[in-house]
Amino acid sequence: MPSNGTIPRVGNEFAPVATDRLELGEGARLLDDGRVVLVDILSGRLFSLPQDPDAALVPLAHLDEPLGAVAPLAGARGFLAATGTGFARLGADGTVLSTTEVPDLPQQPRRRMNDAVSDSRGRMWAGTMAYDATANAGALHRLDYDGTVTTVVEGLTVPNGPAFSPDGSTLYLADSAVGTVYAYCVDLSTGELSDRRDFIRMRPDAGSPDGMTVDEEGRLWVAVWGAGQVQCYAPDGTLLLRVGLPAVQPTSVCLTGQSLIVTTARYGLSAPGPWDGAVLAAPCGIAAPTASAAA
Repeated sequence: MPSNGTIPRVGNEFAPVATDRLELGEGARLLDDGRVVLVDILSGRLFSLPQDPDAALVPLAHLDEPLGAVAPLAGARGFLAATGTGFARLGADGTVLSTTEVPDLPQQPRRRMNDAVSDSRGRMWAGTMAYDATANAGALHRLDYDGTVTTVVEGLTVPNGPAFSPDGSTLYLADSAVGTVYAYCVDLSTGELSDRRDFIRMRPDAGSPDGMTVDEEGRLWVAVWGAGQVQCYAPDGTLLLRVGLPAVQPTSVCLTGQSLIVTTARYGLSAPGPWDGAVLAAPCGIAAPTASAAA
């Protein structure tokens, strides 16, 4: 097995894996059954990838509020979603079965859920942010097994890409607005965070860290919004690889063992290119753990 500082290899040819172009694609996740799911945040839609790249994305759910990301429910019972201003359980057919609001969320500025991930213990971690990206109005919240929602990090602006190390002892969390990825120590039994440190700091002209994933070797893969890149870092923060993309705003990354899959966005672009908003893939033999099931 390669060491966690080994430079991974990614093919040079990216191509769309579906015909759709999304406004704000995000949350690409590999499921245990081999499907890759993803969301279009502002339209509240959940999709899986088609088998034929010349086909459209496969619709799984369409909510009437923004949908930040999902995690599969244990036993293939549907999905747990970060949506609106809280969490929702979705049936296998995409219907909303129950909702849990983030408590004490201020009414102004208006907020929504953003990116989210489940940990190995079945807890879901999700960020909230202001629609207008008001500074310090964002936060990270944890949904525990008993349905309790706890705000665990405050003072963020655009929380993104929560991702866990393979052993679950480190949480990586980006604040895209300040170009920083933080690393926290995680108490696996309680979900408490401690010892925050700056893991990556990007220059303002170098793009912003967005969606992230960790591979089986513990390397952190980061979609860099505005730079048209995916970057890969060793666990000590060493930059190992930059991968260029034919889209300006990559938003999330997913490693399947055969491909590097990247969602992108057209949002905010005055003249989107032909692949802006596409879901792109390139050959890559690096694997990541499949999405942890929510309790």
